[in-house]
Amino acid sequence: MKRRVLITGGAGFIGSHLADELLRNNYQVRVLDNLSPQVHGECARRPEYLAEDVELIRGDIRDAAAMRNALRGVDAVYHFAAAVGVGQSMYEVERYTAVNNLGTAVLLEALIERPVERLVVASSMSVYGEGLYRDADGAVVDGSDRTIEQLHRHEWELRDCDRRPLMPIPTPETKHPTLTSVYALSKFDQERLCLMIGRAYSIATVALRFFNVYGTRQALSNPYTGVLAIFGSRLLKGRPPVIFEDGLQKRDFVHVRDVARACRLALEAGDAAGRSINVGGGQPYTVREIADRMAAALGRNDIEPEICGKYRVGDIRHCFGDIRLAREVLGYEPAVGLQEGLNELAEWLEGQVAEDHVARAQTELAQRGLAI
Repeated sequence: MKRRVLITGGAGFIGSHLADELLRNNYQVRVLDNLSPQVHGECARRPEYLAEDVELIRGDIRDAAAMRNALRGVDAVYHFAAAVGVGQSMYEVERYTAVNNLGTAVLLEALIERPVERLVVASSMSVYGEGLYRDADGAVVDGSDRTIEQLHRHEWELRDCDRRPLMPIPTPETKHPTLTSVYALSKFDQERLCLMIGRAYSIATVALRFFNVYGTRQALSNPYTGVLAIFGSRLLKGRPPVIFEDGLQKRDFVHVRDVARACRLALEAGDAAGRSINVGGGQPYTVREIADRMAAALGRNDIEPEICGKYRVGDIRHCFGDIRLAREVLGYEPAVGLQEGLNELAEWLEGQVAEDHVARAQTELAQRGLAI
């Protein structure tokens, strides 16, 4: 008999790709999703990209009755439902806390009543804050918060107490979390709650710390998440991508199909239970380079990105993943190269319609003193 899997938030970007991956591997898939307007538009309905074989239950993760209903006959759960966006989380504190923290608590109380074989929770690289660094003497050190005075001077890079530059290096799961936004705090709360309850009630639980996921089906009208999709949608409208700071901050970009495969492996790998595991692309890129390569993929090399020289409260300078644990425990290896992924994304973007809310988002941040 096929195992039935529930994906909370499964009608969204990553969840729908995971559904495809699971269906290809002979699982039955059920999705619980509230079809949030910020992600799916004001006239939200079942997305066309969601596979026909997926059973969709429309409901809110905070609704205990809907949660219990969705769990009937389920063997395993992926918990992806969340409000996503660092900047927005810093002023919509109640909503982010309610959806991410309370929603996870509602799920876990339902799982206490009806345990499943395995729970996989989507965590985030945001829990690290700044990544790991090496100082001028060769010692490995945690990145620390930059001061407001430093940021006002546009001194973007981290330095040690003697003003010597620090060199960013891949960040492993052993780095101590540094929570710089409400979103990061809520993702860490989701992760720890799931691992804690999983251990207490013998539910094999895995937390996957996603780095910057990109690919088709990203919410193009959401200005708070999915930097590559935001860049692409602006380029198609003849507008420049807007980049904070100087554009040289480094991130780890991972294709959504690689992430979906890592998620399936986390369901099947016996040694994964009880762990937090990075899922990334294994290669750092500057945000400026990503903007330039997105423009090239769309044939819009004539549009230069707008380097605004501002800092958003909650942002960090450098963070990219050490994925050795995923290789060792999951047997995971990124398979989609950046250029291949960008070309696929560019082709998909050509057929999409998106509203550009970047200016509105920037205004909301500036009015609250969250963009310096």
